[in-house]
Formats: sequence, C-alpha cells, structure tokens
Amino acid sequence: MQKILYIEDELLMQNIVDKILSREGYEVDVANDGKMAMQKLIENNFDYSLVITDIMMPYANGFEIISKIRNYTSPKKIPIIVVSTIGNEDAILEAFKLGADDFLKKPIMAGELLIRVKRLAGQ
Repeated sequence: MQKILYIEDELLMQNIVDKILSREGYEVDVANDGKMAMQKLIENNFDYSLVITDIMMPYANGFEIISKIRNYTSPKKIPIIVVSTIGNEDAILEAFKLGADDFLKKPIMAGELLIRVKRLAGQ
C-alpha cells in the first residue's frame, strides 16, 4: 500500500481528501500544520510515495515543506503536489522552483486529484 502525507490545516479539506485517497487504497497520513508535517517526515524517514501540501499553514508553510523534502538526501525523489487557494503566478512559479511536481488550485475535483496522484505515485 502506498503511503501519502497530506498536509492541510482545514479540517473539511482533510476529511474530503482523506476519503478520496483512502477509497482508492492509499494509506493517508495527515498533518494539520507545517510543524506536524516536519515531525512526520522525520519520524517516517521521509518514506512516502507522495506528499500533498497546502501553502498557507501555521508554523511552516508549504514552500518550507517543499524545501525540506528536496534538501533531504534520499535514494528516491518524493513527488510533491501543491494544493492551494493561492493561485497567482508568483506562488505557482515559486512552488515549481523549489521542486514541486504539480499544482492544483482549490477547490479540487476528486477525479483530477486522483489522476495526478496516480501519475506521480507511480500507480
């Protein structure tokens, strides 16, 4: 089973995305903020098939999460999808410059999310 770290501070979004991904057979590990995400990454030795992160969160934002993952030396590159209400060009370009693999603007569509997850998680 592939394990996904989903980093989102909005409870409703957490529940929706968790249900969408769990229904498809993914194991979803949810972090409520950037600090919890960093702890989960370290505790799990960055062993995730995919990371999905919001940008605007308490303690550490999505850009910091992307940087932390990309600066971690690992034999495999963890794909990262950014999901955010911030959809201006500067934010999108910054996410890609830091190493994000994909960007989705909220509100997300379940089908689109699943296609992108399957493509990046290698399923």
